[in-house]
Amino acid sequence: MAAQTARRVVCSVCPKRCRIPPGASGACRARINLDGRLVAATFARPCAVHVDPMEKKPLFHFFPGSPILSIGAAGCNLHCKNCQNAEISQGNPEEVPSFELQPCDVPALARRHGCGHVAYTYTEPLVSYEYTRACCAAAREAGLRNVLVTAGYINEAPLRELLPLVDAANVDIKAFSDAFYREVCEATLEPVLRTVLTLLGAGVHVEVTHLVIPTLNDTDEQFSALSGWLRERAGAEVPLHVSRFFPQYRMAHLPPTPVATLLRARELARAAGLKHVYVGNAEAPDGETTCCAGCGARVVQRRRYTVTENRLGASGLCPACGRRAYGVWG
Repeated sequence: MAAQTARRVVCSVCPKRCRIPPGASGACRARINLDGRLVAATFARPCAVHVDPMEKKPLFHFFPGSPILSIGAAGCNLHCKNCQNAEISQGNPEEVPSFELQPCDVPALARRHGCGHVAYTYTEPLVSYEYTRACCAAAREAGLRNVLVTAGYINEAPLRELLPLVDAANVDIKAFSDAFYREVCEATLEPVLRTVLTLLGAGVHVEVTHLVIPTLNDTDEQFSALSGWLRERAGAEVPLHVSRFFPQYRMAHLPPTPVATLLRARELARAAGLKHVYVGNAEAPDGETTCCAGCGARVVQRRRYTVTENRLGASGLCPACGRRAYGVWG
């Protein structure tokens, strides 16, 4: 995923298309020009490996209640001032503690912990593109499913190469504002929206997360614009997770998002036509409950990443009206 210009290497993974001098890294810090070759410094060197509940990704409509092996390597091509994992996403990969995990060893590790799925998460898995792709290939060959938890800032060509190996994704749309992306994340909005549509077009199960930050992306206009775009372009049943912000990193001066703001965002999203809107990082009435898009019956109930009742079963059919819920249920 690189082109060479003189001694510089042009990385083609993300829209930044970094022109990297010899011995230097791109904006993500994970991709290095080593003697005219683009090298992924984090290949087989994850800094975080854990078993999580599927709901923590968050994915609420994809094998609910299942454990998932979660892998993350240092580095990110966005530089969000509110980053919740700054110590590993914004740090120099050479200085972040890591350990060896070869792609061929991922399936056995997942099976050992009772996981039928592998998530590439915690930081930005797409800057560790070669490692993520190799792990996805090994997992798919072993009969495991692959999940991307991503900010979606990737060029279309490398994304399409990866998609045949991907089963589900949660894409973080940080704001429905290009100005926000430029000022807060050092990125742009359009490639993220394109990623959502490309994933859906390839048959990947998609859910969207939107972190609500006081004073920055918490207006009714922003909520309505994002919800309207999702309804028209992605579909009314694609789940939206409206998540609570807590002071972090370079935004420690801001207050936590009021729960009332999250509830207002949920109502505006529902008014725009979205059928599955969840409230994350906060206690809210039915904030994590899945209701049938047809009859409104409560079909999956959760509490803090734990499924307390699942009336859909593997079929995904509502027991009250027989409508099939959006998602992959078993």
